[in-house]
Amino acid sequence: MDFALVVVVEIARAIAWLVLLSAGLAIIFGMMRVINIAHGEFLMLGGYTVIMATKAGFNLWLAILVFAPLVVGIFGIVVERVIIRFLYGRLLDSLLATWGLSLLMAGGVTMLFGNTVEGVSTPLGGLTIGQYQIAIYNLVLILFAVLLLVSIWSVLKFTNAGLIARSVMQNPNMAQALGVNATLVYMATFGIGAAITGLAGGLIAPVTGVVPSMGVNLIGQAFITVITGGASVVAGTLSAATTLGSISQAITFAAGPVYGDAALLLVALILLRILPQGITGRIFTRSI
Repeated sequence: MDFALVVVVEIARAIAWLVLLSAGLAIIFGMMRVINIAHGEFLMLGGYTVIMATKAGFNLWLAILVFAPLVVGIFGIVVERVIIRFLYGRLLDSLLATWGLSLLMAGGVTMLFGNTVEGVSTPLGGLTIGQYQIAIYNLVLILFAVLLLVSIWSVLKFTNAGLIARSVMQNPNMAQALGVNATLVYMATFGIGAAITGLAGGLIAPVTGVVPSMGVNLIGQAFITVITGGASVVAGTLSAATTLGSISQAITFAAGPVYGDAALLLVALILLRILPQGITGRIFTRSI
């Protein structure tokens, strides 16, 4: 019974991990159709913000919940104004531009901090379940993943800002004809997606440590989750993260982490073969 509970918590943690990694990308790619190859470096920037803030004496939770999303969100707005706004509707060009940005960010951070792993201690300690122990921080990650999805869904579903954002993404010309400032909506949407990515980077920093090359290791999982989920931001992210995270973690328990990562990729390929438009492109077609 104790082992079964540990397995359930670890599967939930794996699902939450994919949700946190991919939520910001789901907004930027799912709503704006911009391929942000620098997404992994946005996560890395959130992690380094936490490192720098804690070294400066700030509280860890303040660094994670305020500084990381604020810094990366502002950086995202600058990137949208300087680069992305010229590339809407040009998928290949946005891919190449953000790839160059990712190389620039990784190189710049390496020059500033070196190519060594930085980290902060994982807070809150452990929780004993029978003869097993799990990190309480894993439960925090699960909680924040739930809160993040509920918040995004609530904003898109029930607020005027969410309605305006969805209308601009679906038909920008009509929205502008009705008096909506599409330029401002695009900038805000990209900035919010970047801020959510910064929050995720801050949340995972105590678990993974932070290094300039970490984006390369994380962006694959994020893109696989978003592409497998399909166009719907919340339903797609949740359905793909639940499917891929559950199977990957189950295989990890049975055979090891290498086989778990391979299973994640294999399942994603099978799903995309069956559902080329993603899970929500066929199943949850009207979901947000």
